Amino acid sequence: MNELTGTLVSSDRSYTGLLGFDDQVRRLEPLPKAPARYLLPGFVDLHVHGGGGADFMEGEAAVRQAARFHARHGTTALLATTVTAPIEDLEAALRGIKAVIERPGPGEARLLGVHLEGPFINPGRLGAQPPYTLNPNLELMRRWLQLAPIKVVTLAPELPGAVELIRYLVEQNVIVQLGHTAASYEQAKAGLEAGARGFTHFFNAMTGLHHREPGVVGLGLERGEWGEVIGDGLHVHPAAVRALWKTIPHLYAVTDAVAAAGMPEGEYQLGRNAVFRRGNGVFLADGGLAGSALTLDQAVRNLVGWGLGLTEAVALTSARPHAYLGQSSGALEVGAPADLVVLDPQLEVEQVYIAGQPVLEARRPEAQ
Repeated sequence: MNELTGTLVSSDRSYTGLLGFDDQVRRLEPLPKAPARYLLPGFVDLHVHGGGGADFMEGEAAVRQAARFHARHGTTALLATTVTAPIEDLEAALRGIKAVIERPGPGEARLLGVHLEGPFINPGRLGAQPPYTLNPNLELMRRWLQLAPIKVVTLAPELPGAVELIRYLVEQNVIVQLGHTAASYEQAKAGLEAGARGFTHFFNAMTGLHHREPGVVGLGLERGEWGEVIGDGLHVHPAAVRALWKTIPHLYAVTDAVAAAGMPEGEYQLGRNAVFRRGNGVFLADGGLAGSALTLDQAVRNLVGWGLGLTEAVALTSARPHAYLGQSSGALEVGAPADLVVLDPQLEVEQVYIAGQPVLEARRPEAQ
């Protein structure tokens, strides 16, 4: 059995102690003194398009490359997220993701399934999504559910057939999120009442709050139980993140990372769109934000820097994403999978374990 000592941090408490593990956590013991480092449950990213130069739309090899990249930054599990694309591209991507789910490789973050972001989104709220939108289609959705384990679908509730598709997806135990939408408050409310649960990259690519037209943002602030926020400080101002943290009971953080994450400045792909890394951001040619270069370890550092405690940051990056998918993981407790992150006093990653196995590749010198 392996042993680590330090400050053990879960979403509800922290204490100095010892953690013993093999593929699962086997022992937890308080100690009066331990090295100055933090032991956390592995991060979980429910909205990530790629990283380390690879895009999840590009097939099995790229999926593995991106999963290894994010594992080195403490993300031990994720939903591989697609973009709006021609049907043949989407189906090829689903097959590549499924291949990795069925045959996971060493050093790869666990693939929990697929987050299908589009194509059932509003063409007027594409953001960085390629222009291949479709109206909601039950037959296509049935086919795609046979190709890969789709766990989350982002759609625009105002589109023709959206409410019917939401009801069908809920029957199939698929989580529906509202996003890339021009919906009014009433249209978005109809989506929630049909069974939608979450809000995709809250504030971004949705109708904003006005005191006489609350929009999707107003609905989320009023009724939202779950919602994701991109924790890079570019998509959402830290003050707005703090407001969400106080308002949405089960807010969680995502990266929305693209292939450019961890890479030098330059041109990369997001599906069929070219995107450009400049500084700490990723942009379309016209200057619009295009996903992010974020990793969840940096999101933790950001959240703490914005005033959240480390236990709250663990809630946003581990416990709540697990709970959203109906899983009991995301805590340091006996019997939990030994998906672990060790952080130094500056919250930089020292080591990552997935099912008790160390992720050996060095994290540096990747760009941040």
